[in-house]
Amino acid sequence: MNNMGHCNFELIPNWLFTLLPPLKYIIYTPSFHSLHHVQFRTNYSLFMPFYDYIYGTMDKSSDSLYEKSLRRKEESPYVVHLTHLTTPESIYHLRLGFASFASKPYTPSTWHMWLLWPVTLCSMMLTWIYCSTFVVESNRFHNIILQTWAIPKYNIQYRSKSQKQSINNLIEEDILEAEEKGARVLSLGLMNQGEELNMYGGVHMQKHPQLKVKLVDGSSLAVAVVLNSIPKGTTQVVLRGKLTKVACALAFALCQKRIQVSVLREDGYEKLDKLLGTKSEGKLVLSKSYTCKTWLVGDGLSEVEQRKASKGTLFIPFSQFPPKKLRTDCFYHTTPAMQIPLAFENVDSCENWLPRRVMSIWRIAGLVHALAGWEEHECGYTTSNIEKVWEATLKHGFQPLKVPTHLKS
Repeated sequence: MNNMGHCNFELIPNWLFTLLPPLKYIIYTPSFHSLHHVQFRTNYSLFMPFYDYIYGTMDKSSDSLYEKSLRRKEESPYVVHLTHLTTPESIYHLRLGFASFASKPYTPSTWHMWLLWPVTLCSMMLTWIYCSTFVVESNRFHNIILQTWAIPKYNIQYRSKSQKQSINNLIEEDILEAEEKGARVLSLGLMNQGEELNMYGGVHMQKHPQLKVKLVDGSSLAVAVVLNSIPKGTTQVVLRGKLTKVACALAFALCQKRIQVSVLREDGYEKLDKLLGTKSEGKLVLSKSYTCKTWLVGDGLSEVEQRKASKGTLFIPFSQFPPKKLRTDCFYHTTPAMQIPLAFENVDSCENWLPRRVMSIWRIAGLVHALAGWEEHECGYTTSNIEKVWEATLKHGFQPLKVPTHLKS
């Protein structure tokens, strides 16, 4: 109730008060609460307006201000980041969930989450019944408004072939809604850009070739961040995980930099060798050695492979999701992300497992694309100039994160 009263927008629709008139004496609205601060000796009750009605201390403009607030023109986003729920418990970690949870990096399956299972079950039912994308938060960077929208689907649903069409339909609806609202860029976060799902967003670009809103999958910035996370002087890396668009671009960029790329599995090596051909500069090798100290990892890294790594190995993820941290004698970097500038406003929650004021590059990429005024899409199997994207990101104040160099005692 307290959180509802401190919102900067009206959460309760007018039809609900019309349908249930007594409700307005029980629930106080943000507009009712605002008059408590701007008027003299009115709207004392900061929980239940009932007492202000009884004792005549209700401000006469309470109802009219509420209706005026509902009619206020909705703020149109310049950039939209489209993400989704990851687990049933992740709903609590959003800004509209519990502030104490959202202010810390997401850690699933904690003991207090089990106590909330009845509520979690209700939220799952609601997302299943209504199944409509909702606005998670709205941020401002200088004069640009960035909104984060979430699709009410979980990781397990994204991995299900039976859900593929319904998820793509939701993504398509969101793209068209962003277009209608005048957004310049829509970035695809987490599994909304999967190759099996929609070819890194390329399916939607092909279906709607006249789109004015630019679709961005953030792959170029992901490659740039990973490349700049590799310690200086490194001459060899292990590339392990699902060979996505980012992984293939990484292999190519590393070979061009004359850094040896060791692939542990034969099928992965054959795929990359066929893709790169002579462009690998002879730096792509099939290896069974686990002595290399720098590993670039994605989805599909097995526990067995991780345990075989040498002591002191640095794991740098190139995937959307972090690997499970099994080794206490190794270093783990975050998934591709950067520190946001101080000018970034209204950032009150953590983005998934990332620390405060650290943002995933898939979210940053859309914003940089809009700030730079680039007119092309970055989705499908195309990538932007990696160096150009990296320089533009630094120019706008985003800073790379420190790579872990020592173990916690």
